[in-house]
Amino acid sequence: MRWLVDGYNVIRREPGLSAREQVGLQVGRHALCQLLLAAARASGDQFTIVFDGTRGGGSAFSSRGVRVVFSKEPEQADHLIARLATPGVAVVSNDRDVRRAADRAGAIAITSDEFLARVLAPPTPDEDEEDDPDPVPKKGNPRRLPKKARAAKRALKRLDQDRKRSS
Repeated sequence: MRWLVDGYNVIRREPGLSAREQVGLQVGRHALCQLLLAAARASGDQFTIVFDGTRGGGSAFSSRGVRVVFSKEPEQADHLIARLATPGVAVVSNDRDVRRAADRAGAIAITSDEFLARVLAPPTPDEDEEDDPDPVPKKGNPRRLPKKARAAKRALKRLDQDRKRSS
């Protein structure tokens, strides 16, 4: 699976990464890259981390499974993520506009908090998980999550399963 990660958004949602960023932007970015390198090794997924750029933009770091991209000034990282979002790609951000753009592009929108909870959580034993019933009445099967929520759940569950295999 391909992931587009809103870099600074994710860094600032996790206290450990945020503390590293306080030392320096480069240190914070490096800590996020290391976290996602481990996730890429465990899952085989491809992660593209997008940051706001100040100069010419482009790619600054590329390793097996992780690529860092900087937006060109005056374009913001949010707009670059919206352009790169395609069907089947998982977009990680807490920014509502980024998630809406991902939805419009057919991508899977996942909050930074959900993503970090899965990436940072220790591997758990296999369990049979059922979709939680939706408490709001709706048409169709009341026990089935909406299509976008099921796609996000599958993407996040994939991270868990791949980490279990590599442990």
